[in-house]
Amino acid sequence: MPRKAAAKKEEPSSDEASAHSDVEMQDQPDDTMSGFKKFGYNVDTPDYTDSDTNPNTTANSVAGDNAPLDGRKRRAEEMNMRKSMYGKKAEGLRASKEDDTIRRFRYLLGLTDLFRHFIDTNPNPRIKEILAEIDRQDAEETKRSKASKIRKGGAAAERRRKTEQEEDAELVREEKHGGHNETVFRESPGFIKGGTMRDYQVAGLNWLISLHENGISGILADEMGLGKTLQTISFVGYLRYIAGIHGPHLVAVPKSTLDNWKREFAKWCPEVNVLVLQGDKDARAELIKERLVPDGFDVCITSYEMILREKSHLKKFAWEYIIIDEAHRIKNEESSLAQMVRMFNSRSRLLITGTPLQNNLHELWALLNFLLPDVFGDSAAFDDWFSQQNADSDAVVKQLHKVLRPFLLRRVKADVEKSLLPKKEINLYVGMSDMQVQWYKKILEKDIDAVNGGAGNKESKTRLLNIVMQLRKCCNHPYLFEGAEPGPPYTTDEHLVTNAAKMVMLDKLLKRMKAQGSRVLIFSQMSRVLDIMEDYSVMRDYKYCRIDGSTAHEDRIQAIDDYNKEGSEKFLFLLTTRAGGLGINLTSADIVVLFDSDWNPQADLQAMDRAHRIGQTKQVYVFRFVTEMAIEEKVLERAAQKLRLDQLVIQQGRSQQPVKNAASKDELLTMIQHGAEKVFASKGPVGPAADGELADDDFEAVMRRGEEMTEKLNKRYETLGLDDLQKFTSDSTYEWNGETFQPRKKEIGISWINPSKRERKEQNYGIDSYYRKTLVTGGRTENKQPRIPRAPKQITIHDYQFFPDRLAVLQDKETAWYRKENNLKAPLPDGPDEDLEAREADQQLAQQEIDDAEPLTEEEKAEKERLIEQGFPEWNKRDFQQFLNGSAKYGRQNYEGISEEVDGKDADEIKAYAKVFWKKYKTLDNWQKHLGVIEEGELRVRQSEEKKRLIAKKIGMYRMPLQQMQIKYTVSTTNKKVYTEEEDKFLVVMLHKHGVEGEFIYEKIRDEIRESPLFRFDWFFLSRTPQEIGRRCTTLISAIVRELGEGDVKNKNGKRGYEDEETEEEEEVEQPKGKKAKNGVKNKQLDTVKAKASPASATPSRASSVATNGSATKGSATKGKGKGKKK
Repeated sequence: MPRKAAAKKEEPSSDEASAHSDVEMQDQPDDTMSGFKKFGYNVDTPDYTDSDTNPNTTANSVAGDNAPLDGRKRRAEEMNMRKSMYGKKAEGLRASKEDDTIRRFRYLLGLTDLFRHFIDTNPNPRIKEILAEIDRQDAEETKRSKASKIRKGGAAAERRRKTEQEEDAELVREEKHGGHNETVFRESPGFIKGGTMRDYQVAGLNWLISLHENGISGILADEMGLGKTLQTISFVGYLRYIAGIHGPHLVAVPKSTLDNWKREFAKWCPEVNVLVLQGDKDARAELIKERLVPDGFDVCITSYEMILREKSHLKKFAWEYIIIDEAHRIKNEESSLAQMVRMFNSRSRLLITGTPLQNNLHELWALLNFLLPDVFGDSAAFDDWFSQQNADSDAVVKQLHKVLRPFLLRRVKADVEKSLLPKKEINLYVGMSDMQVQWYKKILEKDIDAVNGGAGNKESKTRLLNIVMQLRKCCNHPYLFEGAEPGPPYTTDEHLVTNAAKMVMLDKLLKRMKAQGSRVLIFSQMSRVLDIMEDYSVMRDYKYCRIDGSTAHEDRIQAIDDYNKEGSEKFLFLLTTRAGGLGINLTSADIVVLFDSDWNPQADLQAMDRAHRIGQTKQVYVFRFVTEMAIEEKVLERAAQKLRLDQLVIQQGRSQQPVKNAASKDELLTMIQHGAEKVFASKGPVGPAADGELADDDFEAVMRRGEEMTEKLNKRYETLGLDDLQKFTSDSTYEWNGETFQPRKKEIGISWINPSKRERKEQNYGIDSYYRKTLVTGGRTENKQPRIPRAPKQITIHDYQFFPDRLAVLQDKETAWYRKENNLKAPLPDGPDEDLEAREADQQLAQQEIDDAEPLTEEEKAEKERLIEQGFPEWNKRDFQQFLNGSAKYGRQNYEGISEEVDGKDADEIKAYAKVFWKKYKTLDNWQKHLGVIEEGELRVRQSEEKKRLIAKKIGMYRMPLQQMQIKYTVSTTNKKVYTEEEDKFLVVMLHKHGVEGEFIYEKIRDEIRESPLFRFDWFFLSRTPQEIGRRCTTLISAIVRELGEGDVKNKNGKRGYEDEETEEEEEVEQPKGKKAKNGVKNKQLDTVKAKASPASATPSRASSVATNGSATKGSATKGKGKGKKK
């Protein structure tokens, strides 16, 4: 039932309420459940009466009143209830995570002791307690087993039956740690509606279930096209229909696949309530208000960008599962997305990726740390353990497999999809046309010193990368350079093909594919290559579709549908490698052309898998164009090395060893120089397909040679081992046992190029170029002055970092010497003109210091380093403020508590900082203010502790506090009393249980009231808000302090801290009509009742509850009034 409707529903009678409360404890259909019940909340509160609108306090009067609630108060009540439910859900989640931790540790330690190494590095004392308890239980089990062997001897011990006590203990332990029957599906589950899951997908679902049952988060890393989305949706269905976990779940996906995920949920599990959080600001605000905040969903699907924008709402939820598609987005733990999702509270997490580990061990640790921060908490320990230089590489790989096996599932199509034929990859090696050769020469000539390596270490890596990019453009098509295409006028003619060798090869290939009825996907990294392809397609009359990074989402979907529809006339699909590599199914094509290679080979694999995936019935051919004796050969070699690494560790052992992601400067230089000699030695086109024509025989020869070269390249890298890959360079395949067998290259010097100084005559008058030249007034001139050396690195000194004063002196001395050495003058200080003389005097003094400056001696440099270590350079202003707040909240000696407030600092770091702080705090600016904040906080802590001590003392006075406790009320409280003594006793007991301060304390007490059978029909007590309960608890605490306090609870000014705090707090709760306890006749009647009351009476009636305490006699009332006057 929607919450708003529930608020307006008539309150039931007492009999109906009893039945209603019993029904609410059962599972109810989703369409009648509120958002909170749907997530496991059963709220035994048939009515939420607002005392302001319905002051009657008896059950019958409440049940019979249908007065509508005030809108503002109803919203406030809903907000309070929602906060309470959030708190309750978070508590439940914490308990579940505790059980999961125990199950997880038992399971992992049972697999291999390697995990103990990583768990032991976690400084959390609770983790160490859990580990110690597991060890203790295992030791007891081992001891019992040995005792049995000694008692029975021989093989009898191995065959003996368990005793009843042993079995009971084991069952209790398994139940405590979540032991239960595992769920294993043999076929597609019944809750999957849109079709039937394949056997390997069912196996993947069972794997996800086993992770869940062992309290482990994991990585589903199947190869592209194996249905990871369906496996994930089926797991959400298992949680809903089998495990009884409706949610909430958070699914973070790329923006381009949001609608696809929604459609997949609607197809396979239509009953799951899916919320897609996207749209502009107003649309999102409406979704958040109407569905997110009221918990009107089971699964929230959103993009990475929306997670960052709407983090304030999303982080309030206690998520069951956080699922991240394309998990490489969080492989950098320093990124905003990775940091944000780590802050979200969740029971478990699941990562989905088709390319699990692309780069290095640290990124692998980042993923594992996101999944299991209690196991993989220390990146340094992880990196050090797997970076043992002297360890055998095969042994390290085996250990790595053991670590990853519980968390990672990766299958490839060849293993699981027998009906899918393996794709056939052929590298087609082409040459360069005459125009390409000329442009290739120009690029090299322009940066001849960089190409020759003449600039040495001073050469900029950015400059080399730019050369690499330009050379790769030239290999694709010379028309990518401005001014290369003849014109104007510009024509779509055969020169599009003949001026690029790759286009000649492509033209020949497409004609054959068209004739045999195939359909083709063409991928390129460069969208401008696709522009040329479009012109070519129009020229050849080929129907085509196109997707690149700028394609709108709607156009993207329309293009895919047009290409895949039955009887489509589209022959080509033009895509950029990155934009078209994810979330697209194009199995209607059977030919894939990679016009150029991506630096990351996984991007090319994803592109191939658009056609080579489940549902493909034809043989898929992949043709990769490579320009021979040019930079592209080296790019391909580097990609082959990365794929060998994937084959060595990922495919076989589900892991990854370190590999450099970006090419070094030396490797870039080697790539640039590759083939340069041959290019400059040529007088025209070089290589196959270079002269603009390709005969059939020549084409067949290129195909055969491509197959041979591809096979040779693959075999070349199949022999590389793990150690070879770890120290891989572009030429490392020629190295063996530290000796190089590569033929020594001829030195490429300045003599091998004689760049000609010729200018192209302008054949046509261009008005744009005329005005461009005419309006140029000057360009950037080279600065002939020598560059000033960089200033010495100085520590920015803040007072809260407590650096020794000597450090500032040494830094000033070092700065002065730097200025003197580089002839820098002291600047004139800023200020008004009337202070010019004083400022000039200051400038002269500063200049004198520079003139007299001496460099730091070696002893002073060492002293400077020591002084830096004595301070706290890693502490910033935010850390300092959190330290003050933590000291105020927990006390200056509670280092563990303070560390919870200071981000990224443990208790030892807090202790070291506090030790210095309390010695030197008077050196801080505004130290009195900082000290006052801490002292006021510590006073609150002492008062809170005193309250808890007195409440505990009060509870300890009675064997059965709920029945025997007597509370000594003051007259000011008695005259307005509307709570029964049973209610007050219950509140005192709950204060003793939950504490007197803290977040959601009164929400927790309100929940205890609603769950207690004592007050099932006490509509007044059930309808109290947390604010009203808080005010009543304050009154009761004051009464207990007055009764038991020893006068040592002082406020800041030395006065009693709890003097008559209760005089006004009850005025918020209105008296029942006809029962107003104001001055007059009714007060006299009340005094009469009090005078006649028996001290032992304790009836639940509100009319008589005033007289239940024997201490409330006339004399004590007079005493209470006297205290009130003293105030």
